[in-house]
Amino acid sequence: MSETKTFIVAKDGTKLYTQSWNLLKPKAVIALVHGFGEHIGRYDHVANFFNRNEYAVQGMDFRGFGQSDGKRGHTPSYNTFLDDLDIFIADVKKNHPNLPVFLYGHSMGGAIVLSYIIERNPALAGVIASAPLIELAFKPNPITLFLGKMLRKMAPAFTQPGGVNPNHLSRDKEVVSKYIADPLVHNKISSEAGMGILERGAFLNNFSGKMPIPTLILHATEDKLTSFPASEAFSKRVSGDVTFKKFQGLYHEIHNEPEKQEVLSYILGWLDSK
Repeated sequence: MSETKTFIVAKDGTKLYTQSWNLLKPKAVIALVHGFGEHIGRYDHVANFFNRNEYAVQGMDFRGFGQSDGKRGHTPSYNTFLDDLDIFIADVKKNHPNLPVFLYGHSMGGAIVLSYIIERNPALAGVIASAPLIELAFKPNPITLFLGKMLRKMAPAFTQPGGVNPNHLSRDKEVVSKYIADPLVHNKISSEAGMGILERGAFLNNFSGKMPIPTLILHATEDKLTSFPASEAFSKRVSGDVTFKKFQGLYHEIHNEPEKQEVLSYILGWLDSK
């Protein structure tokens, strides 16, 4: 196994950080994206697990997050996230020609990858959405919401706190402590990004079409950040090759819970079946 860290360039010239966990002869590759406020470096143990099971992994920090360029927590539009995924997927395929590519996103990233495959129908082997942000599990601060709506056109890059309680990420206190101390983690969301995320969540909450590629949706029953019922309802409402897996009693970051080995092993079994 070897690691590569570099940047790819988006359509508007923004530099997007990518990290690769490479293998000499992988059987497939996972394109991995993160959730709100965090970055791909927090998934090192996830990538190592899949490396040990013959999957190469390449991750990307969304613009405004981690080591990518852009104002913290801001994107010019939600579609820019999808455009950046186009660039990222093209780079993954260039680095791993002739290999099946699976797209894996968590939380905010989980909703983005679902939107991406529905709207752009990319040539991929499958998609994994972990705790997708189809709907929040809590009510956002009404003042924050009001300001986001009011300032979206006048000041789209105006940022406010994102409302994430670190204690709701995982029952593992060490995970929470590391998250709080991580200099690449932030809790900022712009008017445009925040409203775009909520609008696209509402779109997914009403979507009832066919998923164009095999889809795995995973969610924990005790998630206090993104809605478990919304994910379960989505999986029942859509058609196609769709698998929904619930994890009883776990918190939001199922890959960072004490039961993470069970979670990752389940994802591996699904990947190996495709």
